[in-house]
Amino acid sequence: MKRSFPEHWVVTTLGSVSEIVTGNTPRKNNPEFYGDKYPWIKPDELDKEEYVCYSKEMLSTLGAKQARIVPKNSVLVSCIGNLGKIAIAGRELATNQQINSIIFNKHVVNYKFGFYYIKTIKDLLYQKASATTLPIINKCKLSKIEVPLPPLNEQKRIAEKLDTILPKVKSARARLEKIPAILKKFRQSVLAAACSGRLTEDWREEYTERTGKELPEWEEKKLNEIIYNIKYGYTSKSFSHGEIKYLRITDIQNGKVSWETVPFCQIEKNVIKKYLLEKNDIVFARTGATTGKSFLIKDCPPSVFASYLIRIKPNTNIVSAEYLYFFFQTEYYWLQINENVAGIAQPNCNAQKLSNILIPLPPLEEQHEIVRRVEKLFALADSIEEKYKKAYERLEKLEQAILARAFRGELVEPDPNDEPAEELLKRILEEKAKLEREQKGKKRKK
Repeated sequence: MKRSFPEHWVVTTLGSVSEIVTGNTPRKNNPEFYGDKYPWIKPDELDKEEYVCYSKEMLSTLGAKQARIVPKNSVLVSCIGNLGKIAIAGRELATNQQINSIIFNKHVVNYKFGFYYIKTIKDLLYQKASATTLPIINKCKLSKIEVPLPPLNEQKRIAEKLDTILPKVKSARARLEKIPAILKKFRQSVLAAACSGRLTEDWREEYTERTGKELPEWEEKKLNEIIYNIKYGYTSKSFSHGEIKYLRITDIQNGKVSWETVPFCQIEKNVIKKYLLEKNDIVFARTGATTGKSFLIKDCPPSVFASYLIRIKPNTNIVSAEYLYFFFQTEYYWLQINENVAGIAQPNCNAQKLSNILIPLPPLEEQHEIVRRVEKLFALADSIEEKYKKAYERLEKLEQAILARAFRGELVEPDPNDEPAEELLKRILEEKAKLEREQKGKKRKK
């Protein structure tokens, strides 16, 4: 869909109002090309800050002669792979070949105005990119992209207005981005209080006042003292059709299982009972990066568990399955698991080591109260997390909405005293054509 711009603006191309420089890589086998004089920017260093002045790898003065140095205030754009990552050169620097640097003609384009406009064309870059598995937009294609131009003074006013508004959006985003870490810390604090007795201190006092009885003290028991059974999973191939689901480590994501996507297995009828999952069972990953992570079975279709899982069956006369599951998310549990994990390249935890995990165990009635309180607090945290996600999505859209307004001419009022953009562009293009003719004339003389 073609964009509409104010009548007093003109539409030209990037190539008409800028020089576009594709970066390159000085030979890596010559260490003298690398030093500490000039930043050598790569795509992963874009999009972090508005201005980029330093990089992980720097070029020496000798290396700079092999590279394509671009001046301060050039607009750097990633044009291979992850397109549209962007930053402004905060000093003279070079880039690798995945970045094109746009050096705007300062007499016709305010570089900051140009920077903000390039931020709006990420989708367009993908549309114009070569149709390969790795999207590429080369210098030629980039130069043909249209750019809207108001008068130069109006460009400056727009850029100044965006300089005022967008940092506030960025600041709000930075504050929002702290929320997941705060919620994670909150949940860990809740679990720590729950499994140490702090969460139900007031409840114990109320219980004594209400019943006139003292509750039994907490005990610390090994896992094998409070469960019926601990067992390794069943070994089978997985199938897309069948009667018995086959729960694997990979099916458990972020503490949830989408049972409709869990595959099936083939298992003899005489052994199904040994491996059949039931309500209140808890399964653990016993190998790989997720070693020690647990999942509580609340309800499921007829399912057995795979060989890389360990299943326990809590003795619900002694321990609440929900309380036990909450304990398996505490730092105290993870300290013990990390001590008991064998292997470095492929860590694993066997049934014997898991059986020796120490569990702080309150009376069963208090366990149920702990579960009720933890679930209530976690529900509050989940509610805040949902609001955070929605707010973050709105904030992401807000920045694009502000930029869209800016380039529809709705952010600042036009000034009739400004030199018309059409006349400015015409003069610049005439000067550019004159310069090109002079250069061709000099070549012919040579």
